[in-house]
Amino acid sequence: MKLFIIIIIVIVGLLLIFQIYTIMASIKTETQYYKVIRKEKSFEIRYYPEATMAMISNNAKTYKDLGNSGFGKLAKYIFGGNNENKQIAMTSPVHMEIENTKSTMSFVLPSGFNKFNLPRPNDSTISIVTSEPEYVAVIQFSGFASATNINEHKALLENALKEKGLAYHGNFRFLGYNPPYQLLARKNEVIVALNSKIFEK
Repeated sequence: MKLFIIIIIVIVGLLLIFQIYTIMASIKTETQYYKVIRKEKSFEIRYYPEATMAMISNNAKTYKDLGNSGFGKLAKYIFGGNNENKQIAMTSPVHMEIENTKSTMSFVLPSGFNKFNLPRPNDSTISIVTSEPEYVAVIQFSGFASATNINEHKALLENALKEKGLAYHGNFRFLGYNPPYQLLARKNEVIVALNSKIFEK
């Protein structure tokens, strides 16, 4: 019995150490640059300049299906699945967007890269794209993301924007910041584009 307890304590200790290491690695990971324009009670408004991304498109109808079909392909590209066998550092967040006809998953690439100096993906279904600069509204939540809590926060953000009289356009998108094996200190966001003319006056 004592041996069993010792084994459990050792396993829990190792798991805790691994989680602390994972959290520290996430903190050190390059995050897509943005500027906070305004903070509201339940959301904030940000400006994102253009960014270079590796993107995959398919007809997935759920975030789970999109992640299952896209993450491995994008990860393979940055881990050397390209014409230069070059490893590219992982950044955060991962962008996901569900549409009626086409859904996309994108990895933001490190700031030193652009579509002219990146290696070519071996997988022809991966595109290297440059995002448009945009103003967005962002709501944040913790824990593991699911279709339920993503939709809940989409509704919360939508209602908050209506209360503030802020016009939005396009689809609501999900941003995930942590690897699936990180159990603690998880960060997720739902964002939507705003009318840039409001902020450029």
